[in-house]
Amino acid sequence: MNKLEEKYKIEIKHVLSKYPNEHKRSAVMPLLYLAQRDGGFVTEEAMEDIAEILELSTTEVASIVGFYTLFHAHSAGKYRIQICNDLSCALRGADSFLEELCKELGIKPGETTPDGLVTIEPVMCLAACHRAPVFQVQTGEGLLYYENQTVESALELIESWREKEKKGSEETV
Repeated sequence: MNKLEEKYKIEIKHVLSKYPNEHKRSAVMPLLYLAQRDGGFVTEEAMEDIAEILELSTTEVASIVGFYTLFHAHSAGKYRIQICNDLSCALRGADSFLEELCKELGIKPGETTPDGLVTIEPVMCLAACHRAPVFQVQTGEGLLYYENQTVESALELIESWREKEKKGSEETV
């Protein structure tokens, strides 16, 4: 039994029960979500564990992590902002939005703010081109979408997260 199985024995058993044994590889995405739940990213060890459970190669599991924007192979800020910058969104200002927001935060795309709160990542297609600039935010609580954004509205949102974090840390002191 590997570490992932030790930690999530019941959850893994439940996920696998939804798939016939000959198609258990189809459980890869639910198991990746499970592995990513705690730290916000899928570790190399978790990819190896999932590969072992599903009788896949680690390369197959890693390729799925690399393909989908909701899976991550590295740590990031508490709030992972993914800004769509494909052609349609770029024509509606997504590239300049991304550039200006990063400039305001003092980071480059793919980087995390010094306080560790926010990571900005460009992604392809969030299926809301008609409402660009658009971004999705991954938090420990789920996935949120923000459409028709301006740099100012995004900065207000980020500031609200900072205030929330500040209040939370004051309550624990």
